[in-house]
Amino acid sequence: MILLKDFLFRKNFYDKIKYYFMRGINRVMLIGNLGKDPDMQFLEGNIAVAKFSLATTEAYKDRNGRLLTQTEWHTIVLWRGLAELAQKYLHKGSQVYIEGRLKTRSWEDKEGNKKFATEIVGDNLIMLDKRADGSALGVDEAPIFTDDDVPPPTDETGNERLPF
Repeated sequence: MILLKDFLFRKNFYDKIKYYFMRGINRVMLIGNLGKDPDMQFLEGNIAVAKFSLATTEAYKDRNGRLLTQTEWHTIVLWRGLAELAQKYLHKGSQVYIEGRLKTRSWEDKEGNKKFATEIVGDNLIMLDKRADGSALGVDEAPIFTDDDVPPPTDETGNERLPF
């Protein structure tokens, strides 16, 4: 009888796990350095979009004990308030923590060939640069920006500039 209960519990447990994870998880967390200043554009409706490359470097030792490094380049896309913050505060070489999700786009080039690009659409941004005096920012001092916490942009007169 105990074995039957254990079996029933496991089946129910795995069914619950399968239900919750069936939708999948698309989450990316990166710490790296900007390869260039953010490229800012405004879409129809005055929606801000910033795009930049981010380098993440991994170091490891080979069989002979030599230290090797491997750098991966990622394309980061930030929208609305995060895009404007990136434009204002980030520059080539800035170290940042980015959290977001993978997004793949496709399009046809002039010759009709199908092209693909996989990008990270950022939801959270933490600037990890050192202060001007050379000391590192503490965890409590590092500015944390999320797309939810960013106030709406304003125009020159202080009025909110909403894209909708």
